[in-house]
Amino acid sequence: MEIFNTISQVLLGLFAIYLTFKFLQAIRLVPNQYAHIVERLGNYHKTLGPGFHALIPFVDKVVYKQDLREETIEVEPQECFTKDNVKVEVDGVLYLSVMDPVNASYGVTDYRYASVQLAQTTTRSVIGQMDLDETFEERAKMSMEVVKVLGEVERLWGIKVHRYEIKNIVTPRTVQKAMERQMTAERERRAVIARSEGVRDSKVNDAQGRSAEIVNISEAEMQRRINEAEGWANEIEAIAEATAVSIEQIADALSQPNGSEAMQLQLKERYLDVLDGLGKEENKIIIPKDISNYKSLVEGLGLDQLGLNGKVGGPAKK
Repeated sequence: MEIFNTISQVLLGLFAIYLTFKFLQAIRLVPNQYAHIVERLGNYHKTLGPGFHALIPFVDKVVYKQDLREETIEVEPQECFTKDNVKVEVDGVLYLSVMDPVNASYGVTDYRYASVQLAQTTTRSVIGQMDLDETFEERAKMSMEVVKVLGEVERLWGIKVHRYEIKNIVTPRTVQKAMERQMTAERERRAVIARSEGVRDSKVNDAQGRSAEIVNISEAEMQRRINEAEGWANEIEAIAEATAVSIEQIADALSQPNGSEAMQLQLKERYLDVLDGLGKEENKIIIPKDISNYKSLVEGLGLDQLGLNGKVGGPAKK
């Protein structure tokens, strides 16, 4: 009997502890940026937001606790084949957050796993439509495509996909070596093109410099000739003016009294000076047959038309 009483007391104590635990469990303190999903007798009842909440023991039960903060989920590396049948290994990072705790709890069994799987399948599909070179250049396009596909299930899964970033695209070692050789060849090609363009530009600059030099020389020569021509023209004009002035002065002098006699005297002196130099060897001249007849020479030169006819050697005959 004592053993039965002892067992009864132990069971009552345990039952009291269990009731106390259940009543304490019915009191919920929900932290900020969290949501608790409550079921009443197996059916969805309500969503608990941040703060203090009291539930009915044995009736209400918190079945899901959803974190509303943005999560970072790593997408494990997976093998993909490009359009040109090159195997690559791709991994990434997915950023999402829970927007509707109810759909995140009941719309999908595990929204994290489902999102990762959908991101991987979408990545394989997108890479399969690109060549190997495009996969390195179109990372942003692949990320946008994954976000677009996940956006189609956001409402059903109660989540919001903010962005998806591809971390690494790893190619086989043989492909890496081929790409390295291709990049080396491309750099050498660019270097050859750059050198050829430099030589071409140098030749063009030299040709332009020579052309400019020739133009400058020709313009300078043209200007020199113009200056010389203008100088000659001015000189001829000055000589002509001086000659005209001298002729006018001679004509004025001849019209003066005894002007003709003075002219005859000057011509005779010139004539004698010329005769004095005829004996030199370096002189080669053509002379009249009779150089002693001064009067005939004067008449042959037309000096008689200057009013000197008949005045050579004496006064003119009237």
